Amino acid sequence: MRILVISNLYPPHGIGGYEERCKYTVDMLRSRGHDVHVLTSDHQIEGRVSESEQNIHRKLRVHGFYGHPWLPIHKLYSLEHENQETLKATVESVQPDIVHVWNMGGISKALLHTLEASSTPLLYDISDHWIARSLKADVWLSWWNDAGSPARSTLRKLLTCLGLKSYFAKQVPTAPVSALQFKNIYFCSQFMRDLTVGKGYPVAHAGVIYCGVDTKAFKRKQNYQVPRRFLWVGRLAEDKDPLTAVRGILGASAKTATPLQLDLYGKGSQAYTDQVNAEIVTAGATDRIQIKSVSHEKMRTLYADYDAYIFSSNWGEPFALTPLEAMASGLPVIMCPDGGDIELLEDGVNALGFAPGDPASLAAAIARFLEIPDFGKAISDTALERVGQAYSLKTMCDQIEVHLEATVSK
Repeated sequence: MRILVISNLYPPHGIGGYEERCKYTVDMLRSRGHDVHVLTSDHQIEGRVSESEQNIHRKLRVHGFYGHPWLPIHKLYSLEHENQETLKATVESVQPDIVHVWNMGGISKALLHTLEASSTPLLYDISDHWIARSLKADVWLSWWNDAGSPARSTLRKLLTCLGLKSYFAKQVPTAPVSALQFKNIYFCSQFMRDLTVGKGYPVAHAGVIYCGVDTKAFKRKQNYQVPRRFLWVGRLAEDKDPLTAVRGILGASAKTATPLQLDLYGKGSQAYTDQVNAEIVTAGATDRIQIKSVSHEKMRTLYADYDAYIFSSNWGEPFALTPLEAMASGLPVIMCPDGGDIELLEDGVNALGFAPGDPASLAAAIARFLEIPDFGKAISDTALERVGQAYSLKTMCDQIEVHLEATVSK
C-alpha cells in the first residue's frame, strides 16, 4: 500500500510518546514493504536536527499550539487556505491508497472535511484527546458555526449575504465538526473511545488498538534486591503529577523508617520545575530525591538499574507508554489507574496500584512493595510476559496493518 500519514508533530521535532509511536509505526510499515509518506507540521524544536528524511513532508502550519501565535479570523484564513493547498498538493503528488490521520492538535481541522469528502479511503488513529477535548474549539470551524458574540454573528450574516461565505467555503471548508463521520477509526484504549462517545461523536463502532513498545530495545533487569531506588519518568508538569511521587516517597520513607531514593527524569517549565525542587528542599531530601534528564534512547538502558518505577499521572492519560517501557525492562511498576491505564493495571498481578493524586495511597503501596519477599520479581515477570504478548510494537503494528488493509478493501 501507498500510505499518507498525517500528524501534527513528527520526530525529531516531537514532544511526547505519541509522536514516537507514530514513527515506530511508519518505520515498521516501511519494513513490511509499504510505501509510507508523512505530512506533518513545520514546527521545529531548537537543538534538534532532522537528518536526511525520506518522504517526510514538513509543510503544515500550526495555529496556537507549541508557542505559535493565535491569529484573528481575517489572518487565520491565509493559514487555513495554505494548509488546504498543502494537503491537496501532497495527495496529488503521493497518490495514496489510504490516508492515515494521527494527532491533529494545533492543525487545521477543516482538513478533515476535505479528507472525508475525498474518494481516498481514510483511517483515524486516536491516541490523544484532540477529538474529545479540543475539536469543537477549532478556531476556524467554531467561528463559522458557534453562536459567538453579537459582533461575530452580525459579521457572519453579512458575509453570507454578500456570498463571501460560499467563496471562503470553496477554499476552506466551514462545515461544523458535527458533520464529520469518522467512518473508519480506532482508539488506543476503551477509555478514549468511551470518552469520545460521551462527547457526542459517532465513534461507538471504533476498534481498540493498544499502544505498543519495542520490547527488544530495553535493557532487562537481572537483579532483584531490597528496594531502595525508585524511578519516575515523564514531563515535569502538573498533569503528570511528579509531586505525588515526591510526597509518596517521603511518606513511605517516614512510614517504614527507610531512606528511600527517587530520581525524576524529565523536563518542564522553569516555574513548575522550581516548584518541585522547592518541595524537595523544604523536605530536606536533596540528597535522596533529584531531578535528572537523559535522552529517550539512554532512558531505555536506565530502567533496569532501579528497584521500582512510579507512574503518578492523573489527567486522563489515553494510554501511557512509560509503564509499558518499565515493564518491558523487567522493572516492578507502582501505578495509579489513570485514564486508559486502568485497562493495563491488575493490582498485585502485573503491578501495584494506588489512588490517583493521593500521596498517602502511594506511600502505602510503596510500603506494601517493600514487604514482597521476592522484591517484585514475580509481578515483573508477569508484566514482561504480557507486554510481549499484547503490548509489543509488533502486535500493535500487526493490528494497525489489518485495519489499513480492511479500510482500503471496503
